[in-house]
Amino acid sequence: MKLYFTLVAFVLPLIRAQVPHWGPCPEPSVQPGFKLKLFMGRWFEIAKLPTQFERGHCIESNFTLMTDNSIRVVSSEILKGELRKIEGIGVTEDLKNPAKLGISYSYVLPYSPYWILATDYVNSALVYSCTDVLRLFHVDFAWILSRTRTLPEATVQKSMEIFAKNNIDVIRMKASNQSGCEKTPWL
Repeated sequence: MKLYFTLVAFVLPLIRAQVPHWGPCPEPSVQPGFKLKLFMGRWFEIAKLPTQFERGHCIESNFTLMTDNSIRVVSSEILKGELRKIEGIGVTEDLKNPAKLGISYSYVLPYSPYWILATDYVNSALVYSCTDVLRLFHVDFAWILSRTRTLPEATVQKSMEIFAKNNIDVIRMKASNQSGCEKTPWL
């Protein structure tokens, strides 16, 4: 019991922006026939479930192929007027299911799930990640990404429906701020 309280005391501050849900992570369907090479390039965040680690605006990620099943990820945001970047490594964790990627932004942390639920590679992508704590509760993350800084509202609504069909609670999903980003000299 003492271990349980210690674990909860350690994990809860890390997930402050997230809302834990009872039970293990859902197992959503991922993009069939996913082609990692076609997913490479620049993606802009259109909407997300709130996260502790993304608090700025003009959030984007750039994916670069390193090998057939590993990628370099550079994510950036503007926070308090300053450009912040973080670099990570992504891998295809299961070659039979290449839409289930794992990404780590630190050598000491394990890979976190980064599952591509749906993408057409040229317009939009839906990404889901979930961390399960002792199968008692889980904390999830979801993003709607675009190759441009905006998406039609109909595309955003369809994306929300796909998340909901996969038992992913997106009631708290909020639009990301991509306005004024073109004027920023470092992007």
